[in-house]
Amino acid sequence: MKNEFKVIADLIEKDKKVLDVGCADGVLMKFLKDNKNTNIRGLEISKEKVQECIAKGLTVIEGNAEKDLKQFPDKSFDYVILSQTLQAFLNPELVLNELLRVGKKAIITIPNFGYWKVRIHLLLKGTMPITKTLPDEWYNTPNLHMCTIKDFVHYVKSRNIKIFKSIALNKLNASLINERNLEIKNLSADLGIFLIEK
Repeated sequence: MKNEFKVIADLIEKDKKVLDVGCADGVLMKFLKDNKNTNIRGLEISKEKVQECIAKGLTVIEGNAEKDLKQFPDKSFDYVILSQTLQAFLNPELVLNELLRVGKKAIITIPNFGYWKVRIHLLLKGTMPITKTLPDEWYNTPNLHMCTIKDFVHYVKSRNIKIFKSIALNKLNASLINERNLEIKNLSADLGIFLIEK
């Protein structure tokens, strides 16, 4: 179980209705179902991953978030989760708007392109960085829109999206992000986790 998933689970109360968008093999879904008694559904683009989820007894439909979130009614979930996928969409703004429409609250996690190891790699080696949260080469990465924790905070504020909680994650350390420490968290965290609401 990834530390990121434990942080996400801590943001969700028991007995809530949850949608995991881009749920992959369903590890987070299963954890939430077993430990938080959530009524959880998943949306996943990969047919193989959907089959893995179904084999685990999870309710998952095959679909693309950029096109298929519109089938869900407004505020039909207490929480919608999007874990390390926002940067891979052609139109991340459309997806964010849909997440905030479908869910009362959304939990978004992003790999932080402002992380110090990423900056040093780019500065010293002059090539696109490869890290644990950014594991692909430039030519085969699914990431189309790289952003930093600071970028994401500025974006949501500019769109009048309310941030309930911002968490910086680095290996096993999770810490809160606020106005005063934004610069340092943007430098020291390799992952940002945000609980937001429109």
